[in-house]
Amino acid sequence: MNDITELKAFLTHLHEKYRNHHEGAVATYIPALAAANPDYFGISIASVDGQQFSVGDCDQEFTIQSICKPLAFLMALERTGREHVLQHVGVEPSGEAFNSVELTAQHGRPFNPMVNAGAIAMAGLIKQEPVEAGVAAFVARLGDAAGRTLKIDDIVRASESSTGNRNRAIAYLLRNFEIIDERVEDTLQQYFAQCSVLVNTRDLAMIGATLANMGENPVTQKDVFDLRYIKDALSVMFTCGMYDFAGEWAYRVGVPAKSGVSGGVLAVINRQLGIAVYSPRLDANGNSARGIKVCIDLAEEFGLHAFDVMNFGSNFLRAL
Repeated sequence: MNDITELKAFLTHLHEKYRNHHEGAVATYIPALAAANPDYFGISIASVDGQQFSVGDCDQEFTIQSICKPLAFLMALERTGREHVLQHVGVEPSGEAFNSVELTAQHGRPFNPMVNAGAIAMAGLIKQEPVEAGVAAFVARLGDAAGRTLKIDDIVRASESSTGNRNRAIAYLLRNFEIIDERVEDTLQQYFAQCSVLVNTRDLAMIGATLANMGENPVTQKDVFDLRYIKDALSVMFTCGMYDFAGEWAYRVGVPAKSGVSGGVLAVINRQLGIAVYSPRLDANGNSARGIKVCIDLAEEFGLHAFDVMNFGSNFLRAL
């Protein structure tokens, strides 16, 4: 059996291994997410040389949710520069819930761009006037990274907005400390829209591969992200991207990643590939239960951990 056949067989094995894993529950705090089919389960991989492999419900669309956060951080860095962005957000793990109404005591800014406060601050930096122009620019950039035209789920966007009172409290706290400007509602609408972009696992894996490929989409060869700031986004994903599982993720999987409460997980192996999993059942930390298990198994099987002795050169790519 050749290497490509072995890789495909292992993805199929993982899908079969975990498709009857029913631990966890679908997110309900955003009402529109509660309607998701808990049995959806897809896995996709995209390499920096343009190869793609998928299994399961890889074409099923879902909203990107918090996986948008490192991408918004990256776009804010591109638009305003590192010094300006770091006046509005830190890069330290918070030790608090992702939706905490809290800022750092020392600097009066959000802990990092992966918590809601930091993500709302980044939305404030990349929004435009009118607000729909900034939303369109964000969606277009994600589409360039995914390699196809993406759109917003208007039902989820409306649900996020109508139930987002905690995020409004965070936004007005940010306004009080002059982290965001007086256009508070525009900032919130930018943030809600970012979370509501529809993707599937093929899209997410290609977005990850674009990040891994120094900002260039491996298939279209379009320059999507400024390579000067990709390391900023990947670094914060590594330390803060998986909610209260971030430390154990770094220990067990050891690659930059971000999850979202709709059930998506994106992992990036620098200079090698993007991995995406979708399964709506969430564990106690708010991460896809199946997604965590799949990524742990992939890391162990192929030596993906950044500090694994097997991960020299591009071990995974040799399998492709």
